[in-house]
Amino acid sequence: MTQPASPPRPAASKSEPADGARPLRTLAARADVRTLSLLGVLAALIAIGGITQPDSFLDTDNVQLILTQASVIGVVTVGMTFVIISGGIDLSVGAIVALASVWATTVATQEYGFAGILFTAVIVGMACGLVNGLLIAYGGMVPFIATLAMLASGRGLALQITDGKTQMVTVDGVLSLGERDSYVLGIPPLVLVFAAVTVVGWLLLNRTTFGRRSVAVGGNAEAARLAGIDVRRQRLYLYLLSGLCCGIAAFLLIILSGSGQNTNGNLYELDAIAAAIIGGTLLSGGRGTITGSVLGVLIFTTITNIFALNNLQSDVQQIAKGAIIVAAVLVQRRTASTP
Repeated sequence: MTQPASPPRPAASKSEPADGARPLRTLAARADVRTLSLLGVLAALIAIGGITQPDSFLDTDNVQLILTQASVIGVVTVGMTFVIISGGIDLSVGAIVALASVWATTVATQEYGFAGILFTAVIVGMACGLVNGLLIAYGGMVPFIATLAMLASGRGLALQITDGKTQMVTVDGVLSLGERDSYVLGIPPLVLVFAAVTVVGWLLLNRTTFGRRSVAVGGNAEAARLAGIDVRRQRLYLYLLSGLCCGIAAFLLIILSGSGQNTNGNLYELDAIAAAIIGGTLLSGGRGTITGSVLGVLIFTTITNIFALNNLQSDVQQIAKGAIIVAAVLVQRRTASTP
């Protein structure tokens, strides 16, 4: 007895996305919503600043100040975003910035001029990132513990180098970059460097196999290993990248302050992590955007500027930042559980 033939399946509509494309489009849609939300928050803050301090907040000098202050922590945040996306954490970024800045401003280093300061800051940052990467990727240490140890060691070494004193920069080529004459079309050089690092970071994350491997390692390290990705080497590269960003940020801070101090980069690790979280980067890894992290930096910097213009105490600023972080994490948990 013959079985009745099953009815033919209707042909899929060309407008209907394939099953594999749906999750990707869903993630893209969520990313767009987060970006628009962050832009809305930034626009609201600009409106508040303009209303509370109409004469000073929207002044060109103040806008340049906000962007300049955002540049240093912004470069650090780009590196931190890659680390968190991979499922790691780096608590040592502030200490690395301090160590790189004081090592690059010693009398011996300044004898080599502009190139000597820049080269030293970058090399010290990458050396610290290399140590972090080796301890975590090949030493099997937990990122929290390894980078916490680097935080303590870096701060201690920076204090030992400076003996608690401020090291003034005497190289004219470095000091001139912080002056108004060096602005390009009204844009400070520090902001241009921040923009360049942001663009390179975006391309690296979204247009290269390095970025895809970073996301894969953060999403599921074992699955990434089975897919042929050298997870340990990838993590080493990520902490090297974070160290490189810290070295660049240290050089920018030297330009901004004209000095090197062991207190430089204080709490940068918290600000960078907070900015990345605000931007939609998951602390558990596997998801994040450079655009969101940069918007997070601008939001925090704008909040700080508004509070300063309105003579609000720093403790109020910290409370507001803490509330924003909690709200961002709650939103992340809600969106992550939504199909």
